[in-house]
Amino acid sequence: MLVSFDVIARWLRQLGYELTYVRNITDIDDKIIRRALDTGRSLSEVTGFYTAAMQADEQALGVAAPDAQPRATAHVDDMINIIERLEQKGLAYQASDGDVNYAVRKFPDYGKLSGKTLDDLRAGERVDVTDSKRDPLDFVLWKSAKTNEPDDSRWPSPYGDGRPGWHIECSAMRHALLGMPLDIHGGGPDLKFPHHENEIAQSEGAFGGEMAQIWMHCGPLMVNDDKMSKSLGNFSTVRDTIAIPETLSNEHPDYQFNVREAEMLRFFIVRNHYRSPQNYALSNLYDAQNALDRLYQTLFNVPPADITAIDWSHPQAQAFQAAMNDDFNTAGAVAVLFDLSTMANRTQDNQASGLMLALGQLLGLLTVSPDTYLQSPTRYHPQGHAATALTPEQIEAYIEQRQQAKVDRDFTTADQIREQLAAHGVELEDKPGGLTHWRYR
Repeated sequence: MLVSFDVIARWLRQLGYELTYVRNITDIDDKIIRRALDTGRSLSEVTGFYTAAMQADEQALGVAAPDAQPRATAHVDDMINIIERLEQKGLAYQASDGDVNYAVRKFPDYGKLSGKTLDDLRAGERVDVTDSKRDPLDFVLWKSAKTNEPDDSRWPSPYGDGRPGWHIECSAMRHALLGMPLDIHGGGPDLKFPHHENEIAQSEGAFGGEMAQIWMHCGPLMVNDDKMSKSLGNFSTVRDTIAIPETLSNEHPDYQFNVREAEMLRFFIVRNHYRSPQNYALSNLYDAQNALDRLYQTLFNVPPADITAIDWSHPQAQAFQAAMNDDFNTAGAVAVLFDLSTMANRTQDNQASGLMLALGQLLGLLTVSPDTYLQSPTRYHPQGHAATALTPEQIEAYIEQRQQAKVDRDFTTADQIREQLAAHGVELEDKPGGLTHWRYR
């Protein structure tokens, strides 16, 4: 989702739109409180760790920071204000357990985003059911503080000490920074119901009007065609996929990443339409790595012309633009990059290579030098070589030995050195003038 909306933001800006991109941070909820209690840390320590970890993942994947990144704990007063508005309009009530709930059946448009009707909904579907609720579909706006919860998880309010519910956090932060209506509101497919449905009920119930003009939801993340989830035991993280293993630590949120694998993971996401399922399978990662390698090999073989401004009248640039203007069809846009790669390689066309580079960078791809990319080992190759990778210094030493063997006309030794390097995944390419370039396959 981070990558998909990063691409969308990049393209909107490319088209000349003045964009304010806001992505909030939930730094207070039940799971965070449980984590703080289990680890003996404060809420700010827990949320600070995971926020830094998320930002490390963003950096690795080339995701630009949003224009604003509000934290829920800084907007509790805004949340209380919305709850009071809802109560005054008869859309919220305080229950006997101290919680303040939203009266779902009193909001006539509930279900308009997800297409669900109230009669279709079942009690307990992603909501807590308690005896204090007037209706099992009602959801919590304000949670009364519990005696075993830490002091930094409670705030004073007209309803007693407590904390906000998850849904009201997003409504408050969004309204405080962007008002209504939003041009675009987005998220993952699992947020459409109930989270985004509840956001609409809160925001439109409190302020009237329309909350958002356009809703965008990414496709689901799958693992070998099953939904990725912790409960299924098939859960992987960004850092699991691209981190240099020895830099990972349970105590520190940051890590060093493999630049080749990191861009591969971004490419894996970008080459699919944002609304399509993403099937995280090893064979698909291999395929993405191989495909991206081809683009970088083109940049190495055909040095790109320096294009300071894209000529949008060029047929391939027009095709790229048409794809992106068709609901951000990145799959079609990536296909244009491969068309340009073929053109560049066929006739050593530096302009085609340069246009491929310029268009690719609009998607956040092709952002490192071909040497840096191709000289990084990768685990995502059928004969993965990252585990047995040599250092650049070791490889250069082998190349020097091979060069000397060739000078001595000891071609048997020269061939053996080439084979030794190949066993580590290193390919050699002899260039005119006695130069030898190396890369990991």
